[in-house]
Amino acid sequence: MWGFLKRPVVVTADINLSLVALTGMGLLSRLWRLTYPRAVVLFRRIRWQFFVEQNWSSVVAFPEYSSNVPVWSLRLLPALAGALSVPMAYQIVLELHFSHCAAMGAALLMLIENALITQSRLMLLESVLIFFNLLAVLSYLKFFNCQKHSPFSLSWWFWLTLTGVACSCAVGIKYMGVFTYVLVLGVAAVHAWHLLGDQTLSNVCVFCHLLARAVALLVIPVVLYLLFFYVHLILVFRSGPHDQIMSSAFQASLEGGLARITQGQPLEVAFGSQVTLRNVFGKPVPCWLHSHQDTYPMIYENGRGSSHQQQVTCYPFKDVNNWWIVKDPRRHQLVVSSPPRPVRHGDMVQLVHGMTTRSLNTHDVAAPLSPHSQEVSCYIDYNISMPAQNLWRLEIVNRGSDTDVWKTILSEVRFVHVNTSAVLKLSGAHLPDWGYRQLEIVGEKLSRGYHGSTVWNVEEHRYGASQEQRERERELHSPAQVDVSRNLSFMARFSELQWRMLALRSDDSEHKYSSSPLEWVTLDTNIAYWLHPRTSAQIHLLGNIVIWVSGSLALAIYALLSLWYLLRRRRNVHDLPQDAWLRWVLAGALCAGGWAVNYLPFFLMEKTLFLYHYLPALTFQILLLPVVLQHISDHLCRSQLQRSIFSALVVAWYSSACHVSNTLRPLTYGDKSLSPHELKALRWKDSWDILIRKH
Repeated sequence: MWGFLKRPVVVTADINLSLVALTGMGLLSRLWRLTYPRAVVLFRRIRWQFFVEQNWSSVVAFPEYSSNVPVWSLRLLPALAGALSVPMAYQIVLELHFSHCAAMGAALLMLIENALITQSRLMLLESVLIFFNLLAVLSYLKFFNCQKHSPFSLSWWFWLTLTGVACSCAVGIKYMGVFTYVLVLGVAAVHAWHLLGDQTLSNVCVFCHLLARAVALLVIPVVLYLLFFYVHLILVFRSGPHDQIMSSAFQASLEGGLARITQGQPLEVAFGSQVTLRNVFGKPVPCWLHSHQDTYPMIYENGRGSSHQQQVTCYPFKDVNNWWIVKDPRRHQLVVSSPPRPVRHGDMVQLVHGMTTRSLNTHDVAAPLSPHSQEVSCYIDYNISMPAQNLWRLEIVNRGSDTDVWKTILSEVRFVHVNTSAVLKLSGAHLPDWGYRQLEIVGEKLSRGYHGSTVWNVEEHRYGASQEQRERERELHSPAQVDVSRNLSFMARFSELQWRMLALRSDDSEHKYSSSPLEWVTLDTNIAYWLHPRTSAQIHLLGNIVIWVSGSLALAIYALLSLWYLLRRRRNVHDLPQDAWLRWVLAGALCAGGWAVNYLPFFLMEKTLFLYHYLPALTFQILLLPVVLQHISDHLCRSQLQRSIFSALVVAWYSSACHVSNTLRPLTYGDKSLSPHELKALRWKDSWDILIRKH
């Protein structure tokens, strides 16, 4: 019974010291002095007060974080993700069945790449995205290799499930993660297709394989992605400063903010209701239908005339002039009757401006900035032959039936002018100074189908009780407070969040450091992240030009060699053994394919782009580089002498990459103040914006 005490207990473990060393070096390069600089990264549209080769008479302040902000903790996650990407690159190349030397080369290139170091040491998301991209690829390769000798084993299930989890996390970090997810799905689909043709497997076995892949790579990522936002919406339940980009219904579901104002207000809009109308489109900024006592100019700057009626605009701020009264055209009362008479789809209404009591009107006069559309105004009777045209037909766009009632927040409505069939629309153009730079409202005759710029919803609502104007103005100045809240379902809020994230575009199209995808490959651009307020120490997102150029060359060589091999294989000439060919194809599908799916889509995007968008594609280029070098050494160098010479050239090339990395180190860590001469020496391209200070 006690025999085990007579001999020592021995635990044997295989430890890859190379992997341990790479992990240690990755942690050291990313975590060293992580709290420096203790300042907010300057990466937004600001008015710079200093430029290259100018005296700095005044310095733009880089605000420091207050003492209660845990800078080290907040920067730790991106730094750890960047550090762990180094050993992960090593493992990916090994799982592709290339040599230990090639795997070390990939990891060391990841280690010394300046742009990856810089991006992972700040509170930015790219290093976390890259980590999950690589984890998804590594997990799939491990699963694929398990498939050959132990399908349906515990490790097989673990790596397959982890692939789906990593893909979901990558998409959850940034939408760019979907590119790598599509890549993994594509490779898995090809392997599944080959599996279908394997005659050694029974139909039941093939079905189980396909089902396992579908669950792990499709179901689990979707469920996890939904779970991320479910937790997010539970934890982030209060109103914040940027709520206005969301719909009124979404804002009303949050604690505080709009919910405090709209909570429990009457649900059904009735004749006599006092309402504010928010445009559903929300572009270029969220805004509300608005009027004020100023009139349109008699003559515009281009010589066209106007009706000189009261201006109607869309105003991007809460204001008492945003209130309108829904009036029954057949009655004079501006109060809600008892019982209230709800407004339904198809009803005729007049919209009376609450503060000026003038009715919303449109007529056959050109709008100030959109001459093909009608001017919208509040009607002033000048005793001329221009009668009021202030009847509007209400259309509920998201109605369930033609008898639906107009509801606060929930109903999306259009106002169709009875006389001209024009639709009330936000054009999005900013009026000149006479319109206080507010947004233009027009009557659009040619509006077909649904478009958010023609759709409105009631945001704030009360039942008007005062017929006298002074009493009514007092009502409008005092918002109602009631007790019932209206909550959107999780799926409604989730869907709106996804749409806003996809559709919302930054206005920073002329950002100082924006760039095009063509500039990334040749490293013709950089980003200045931080500048010391007193010295010339600075941090830039700037890549190792040796690695970037070499990665592009490796990609071109891979494409040319693959084309050559395919042409010769078509002629039944096999330059590579079958296992080497399959290894070459899989490496290209994941590495070259990873570069393509993470780079080429940016040519189709209408958004402001920056150099850091290229970093996920760069990591796949770095993985491909040692693969191509080993292939040249193993299959294109015919003699031992050629291999020796080629190896010496590779060592020299890597030494030059290390030298460049060390030379750019002051701009990577920002821990050293350089002289103007030293800074000029680092400006290897005219397009690089290295900030040089003259004393």
